[in-house]
Amino acid sequence: MPARQEISAWRPRVPGVVEVFHAHFTEHAYPMHVHDVWTLLIVDDGAVRYDLNRRERGTPHDTVSLLPPQVPHNGSPATSRGFRKRVLYLDLTQLDETFIGPAVDGPDLVDPLLRRRVGQLHAALADPGGELEAQSRLALVGERLRGHLRPGIAAGARPAADPGVAHGLRELLDERLPQGLSLDEASGLLHAHPAHLVRAFSGAFGIAPHQYLTARRVDRARRLLLDGQAPGDVAAATGFYDQSHLGRAFRKIVGTTPGRFARQRRG
Repeated sequence: MPARQEISAWRPRVPGVVEVFHAHFTEHAYPMHVHDVWTLLIVDDGAVRYDLNRRERGTPHDTVSLLPPQVPHNGSPATSRGFRKRVLYLDLTQLDETFIGPAVDGPDLVDPLLRRRVGQLHAALADPGGELEAQSRLALVGERLRGHLRPGIAAGARPAADPGVAHGLRELLDERLPQGLSLDEASGLLHAHPAHLVRAFSGAFGIAPHQYLTARRVDRARRLLLDGQAPGDVAAATGFYDQSHLGRAFRKIVGTTPGRFARQRRG
């Protein structure tokens, strides 16, 4: 089989994520190298064999691998068909230097929930208008990683029930509907950790913050469309990235496109 190489990479507008990298390699082998950031790796097909701190490691099915900064590692296909991987490079605001030692000792985490959340984070990062969703998912991924590396953190975490924080976040989202609100900004204003904000909001209202924001924006878009405004203008007025972003969200919630919805209005 001829060597195959497919890659895509981008820098998302989400604090804490330095780079997103997707690749499919059939023969490529990485030499020993280091990164100055964390490498969060999932393999969707095949497997990777690598050495970290002079120990051979691997990425079997459902594994999430977390390679710490400044620790040399390599990588090569562990199967004849190569591997397809998705990687997030996270800066030290997500995991500080104190987690490097535990990550060296146990970089491969068998955790289906964590793997699913990492996949959801990749999907949110690929959406140009999905910053709040990506920030929320990143907060939950970081929380679970810290729980694996230092279990006492997870055991001492605050419970999700916190109606004051949940209502405070809802008020902020309502106040800043068109311009949006970053999770870090909300965290500073409400004096709560981002992961706790997401858990408290979801626990109180049965919906994640990014889903609530999108639904409220779609509601406002409906009113403006019924007033006769054009979909492109409505997208800009309601905080969507562009008309295509509005269209995807609108169809998902309303069941039809903004243009068709507007054409069916009466009066």
